[in-house]
Amino acid sequence: MDNFTTFVTFIDQWAWIGWLVLIAVFLVIEMLSLDFTFLMLSFGSVVGLVTDLLGVPVWVQVIIAAVAAAAFILFLRPPLLKRLRRGEDPTKSNVDALVDLRGIALAEITQISGQAKLANGDTWTARTATPVAIPQGAPIAVSAINGATAIVRPVND
Repeated sequence: MDNFTTFVTFIDQWAWIGWLVLIAVFLVIEMLSLDFTFLMLSFGSVVGLVTDLLGVPVWVQVIIAAVAAAAFILFLRPPLLKRLRRGEDPTKSNVDALVDLRGIALAEITQISGQAKLANGDTWTARTATPVAIPQGAPIAVSAINGATAIVRPVND
């Protein structure tokens, strides 16, 4: 018996340990990421383990496990994520909460300089996205936040 045949026989006899190791590794990674991707990969590895216990050749086990993992990711993961995030607070926070917030120009706002006071009481360095300047005292709305600068647009009330 040559070395290759010995190696294939060894892999075939001990593949179940490989599947158990993959399941454990994927579950540990899932506990750290909490994204359900590695959970689906561990489910695919369980399918691979079952096929090994049924005596299927290793190369077929790998294909079946990969197809099962892909099916779990495509069909089981999205409803699980939707169910998990069902109770999330839909309120915007941080920078997202500032977009579309109204305010007033404290100084003329151009593409180079400006300052605005927002409705939440914060004073921000402000810039316009267009070459049109916004005069001091004009109402504005935040279009985006770029670092510590609010990109604003004029508001026509």
